[in-house]
Amino acid sequence: MFRPLELFIGLRYTRAKRRNHFISFISLSSMLGIAVGVTALITVLSVMNGFEKELRTRMLGMISHATISGIGEDFGDWQGAVGKALKHPHVTGAAPYVEREAMVQGMRVSGALLRGIAPEREGTVSELVERMSEGAVESLKPGEFNIVLGTELASFLGVVKGDQVTVYAPQLNVTPVGVLPTLKRFTMSGTFSAGMNQYDRGLAVIHINDAQRLYRMGEGVSGVRLKLDDMFLGRKVARELADELGEFFSVRDWTQENANFFSAVQMEKTVMFIILLLIVAVAAFNIISTLIMVVTDKQADIAILRTLGLSPASVMGVFVVQGTIIGVVGTVLGVIGGVLLALNVENLVPMLERLIGRQFLSADIYYISELPSELLWSDVSTIALCSFVLSTLATLYPALRAARTQPAEALRYE
Repeated sequence: MFRPLELFIGLRYTRAKRRNHFISFISLSSMLGIAVGVTALITVLSVMNGFEKELRTRMLGMISHATISGIGEDFGDWQGAVGKALKHPHVTGAAPYVEREAMVQGMRVSGALLRGIAPEREGTVSELVERMSEGAVESLKPGEFNIVLGTELASFLGVVKGDQVTVYAPQLNVTPVGVLPTLKRFTMSGTFSAGMNQYDRGLAVIHINDAQRLYRMGEGVSGVRLKLDDMFLGRKVARELADELGEFFSVRDWTQENANFFSAVQMEKTVMFIILLLIVAVAAFNIISTLIMVVTDKQADIAILRTLGLSPASVMGVFVVQGTIIGVVGTVLGVIGGVLLALNVENLVPMLERLIGRQFLSADIYYISELPSELLWSDVSTIALCSFVLSTLATLYPALRAARTQPAEALRYE
């Protein structure tokens, strides 16, 4: 059976011998170091992907994938915008909305973002219907002045379902006693829980007709919210709709509305990747010390092989093979361990919490009380490739040093 000489000798040097157990131990340590680094890198990136997906899902459950608004503060021809938007193949839902800031008063007073919605259309653009913890969105009927609050906002105001809530709008009324802000009493008809403090603590929802009356907007709205069949096409769809609707409309997608947040998440993920990759690099460069020790230990063998006609390039190949084997084995073990751990981390963490009697992500403190994980094979392949490249590069210096061995000098004292 044909076997290249470099591969044969490299495999032989990789196996343990009676007189070089220490070298074999360092080789094993290098393999395990690479395996642990790759496992940690895959697991951490999968967990960060899971957190990003969970936050994105919760955030996009309350906001839209894209928004159409007029050049001015309000625009009245929203029906035409809805009709054109729904003709786009990637738009699955469209609904008008009114959104303004207000002061909300119960037992206490708090600022809030007041959003007027069309209940019959809301289910096509958001998950508010599914996020209701008490009451129903259908309780918002025109002229009845009902209001739905986030659970934390309702708790702060000290109100429950059926209580009266006073809303102060930044609209001035001229009365005989002077200029007064516009206020209206609403009946709390339900609460929702979005799982994010931004909405649970700061969002109040009323019927769009009540919002138009409160803010004296007539038939105008703040904009139209859109839902897409693929949210990652948001920027592309926004550009296409902007071209179709013309210069008097502005179309923004969810990545623009939350650019700072997702940029921060992506930057954190990138930094974590670099830090953990450095750990893999340290483990990979342990191969250098391993191979240098092997080269020193095998000086006589290398000299004999050179006298038998083995070229310097072939000598380099022997040690490149040996170091690459260490890197490949470590990478394969790390990929297997990382994939298994990433796929099961959601179950392993609760087991560990029960074992030590401590909860890592308390629901009273964190918005996400479970450790999510999303394994992306693109991440796995990138990590495996980086680990392989680093391991291969680490073999070059020891292999070059072995190729420069002079047979006469190496065998002088033999």
